Amino acid sequence: MAETDKIIAEAAELPLLDAAFLLSRRKWRLDTLEGRPTPEEVAINRTLTMEQLAAKYRYARAHADEGPMFGYLKRAHPHADDSDIRHAILEAVSFEDACFKHFSWNGDFWDACVRAVALAAKKHPHYLEATYRDARNHVAYCMK
Repeated sequence: MAETDKIIAEAAELPLLDAAFLLSRRKWRLDTLEGRPTPEEVAINRTLTMEQLAAKYRYARAHADEGPMFGYLKRAHPHADDSDIRHAILEAVSFEDACFKHFSWNGDFWDACVRAVALAAKKHPHYLEATYRDARNHVAYCMK
């Protein structure tokens, strides 16, 4: 089984929202495995300023439900309604953003990660505990 198929199969075992978060965290790996960005896109990206790259990134996050994430989640949950898939993707992006927004490293690093996810979970209470655990690990990895 190809790595892409393994990731999609792992997401298929989860409820839709949790699958969206898992796939969102692994989006860069999935994109790489599926040939994104193309060499032409890489060449274009290298010509952009930091501000332009940041704007492009913000746009991609705001419209994540219109990009490859939709296809990944649809493959994991083929019977889910398209509007539910779009909602799950945007919710996962919003939850991840909230986790990082609430991160404040004052004191113990791990406690800061736990606190950030706990605060984000108050506005995003519908994930499995395993997803919150993964979110804490993701915040710790990214903020180290």
